Amino acid sequence: MSEKKELLTTNRKALTINLDERKYGTFAEIGAGQEVARVFFQAGGASGTVAKTISAYDMTFSDAIYGKAPRYVSRERIGLMLDHEYNLLIERLGAQRGERTSFFVFADTVATKGFKSNNDAHGWLGIRFQTEPGSAPSDILLHVRMWDKDAVLQQEALGIAGTNLIYAAFYYRDDPKRLIESLVDNLGIQRLEVDMLKLNGPAFAQVDNRLMALYLVQFGLTNAVMFGPQGEVLQPSEVLYKKAILVERGSFRPVTHVNVDMLNCATSQLVQEPDAKGKDIVVLMEITMNNLLAAGELDAQDFLQRVDLLGELGFTTMISNYSEYYRLTSYFRRYTKEMIGVVMGINNLLEIFNEKYYEHLEGGILESFGRMFRNAVKLYIYPMRQEAYDRYLSTGAVATPGSHVGHAFAANVLITAKNVHVADHLRNLYDYLLENHYIDCIVGFDRDVLGIFSRDVLGRIRDKDPSWEQMVPSTVATAIKKRRLFGYSEPTPALPTVP
Repeated sequence: MSEKKELLTTNRKALTINLDERKYGTFAEIGAGQEVARVFFQAGGASGTVAKTISAYDMTFSDAIYGKAPRYVSRERIGLMLDHEYNLLIERLGAQRGERTSFFVFADTVATKGFKSNNDAHGWLGIRFQTEPGSAPSDILLHVRMWDKDAVLQQEALGIAGTNLIYAAFYYRDDPKRLIESLVDNLGIQRLEVDMLKLNGPAFAQVDNRLMALYLVQFGLTNAVMFGPQGEVLQPSEVLYKKAILVERGSFRPVTHVNVDMLNCATSQLVQEPDAKGKDIVVLMEITMNNLLAAGELDAQDFLQRVDLLGELGFTTMISNYSEYYRLTSYFRRYTKEMIGVVMGINNLLEIFNEKYYEHLEGGILESFGRMFRNAVKLYIYPMRQEAYDRYLSTGAVATPGSHVGHAFAANVLITAKNVHVADHLRNLYDYLLENHYIDCIVGFDRDVLGIFSRDVLGRIRDKDPSWEQMVPSTVATAIKKRRLFGYSEPTPALPTVP
């Protein structure tokens, strides 16, 4: 995290803005009451800041003012609100005070806990603001989830979060990390999650929104963020809602033929599953924060390179804080009841059966499996060559499973989900999962690519060994060379021989 500064109270933030004569704008809020506007009125001096407050609760009124959107709590709706209110503000007050005023519009559209329902409490917040009088506006949009059980507490949290957003736009816009951290000031991540953030406009011309999303995970404001093939920041619920999901975890440093083959084969199998036939399927490549922080510190360029290459292949990328797979599948269950497929290699399968990862759970490994495999979850296991399997066990990465050390098989035999050995006391548990198809072998794989590992590709790139190009998809090879990723440089031409 960035260096800790004095934590301003919510009232102090609102009062600071109210006393700044140059800042003047509109508060438009739908759902949860006019909680943010109320903070500014209670702070005192609001007449110097508030041009108008509006709360179009009724759907007919809301549609008449802002136009129709597919959903009332949505990115589309917050965009329509900001467009309408900002244009109206400039139209009515631009000539009168535009030379001395930095105009802004704050908007939110929120669903708190219903009086008669147990709905998901979430909302979209946004601000459009000028940095100087007459300047082109910039935007900050964010999606939040409110974790308080009581609607009144959720309303309070929204008022604090909205005030934090407005203050951050005016006073922290040149320090994006501090801007992000400040969004949960006086709240904490126990009460509010920010799972999507987008900065846009001249105030953020040098900002990469993918990095901003990554900081949300790094600073604990959310546990997962997503990026589309074009690098666009996605809102998880919009991507995952009521969809079947297939996810592959990896380092993708860089993405190889094996990574693509794993996913293609698993996709072919998933679409044939009775629980997934005819359903919309989301395919994700996932990288954990642990992987990104493997070197000790976050390397922003390394992260962007991985996301770029996955995007080149048309994949949606997910960054998560879920080192354990059972936490990952539980996260997906927030958004969907459809089938979840998890693609992994033999090494990751053995890690799942390593009991040290579940010592913090009262029910140990049984509790973790109960969470992971409930409600149509299946692991698709990609095979491994015998020699690679032996090499993996010899590193001590996992405790040697049972008495098997590898040489009992012929060298050309593949290790699959059916012949891999786990610790003897877990064998019955493993057999149960295998026989009931919670774990399945990937079929139809390309034997010619089984020996490819990202670390070997990376080593060959740095050693200027051109053979690496045959180990990755052609589009990836082209991108690595063109952008000089992962330390790539042109091979040194051979000196001409002297006759």
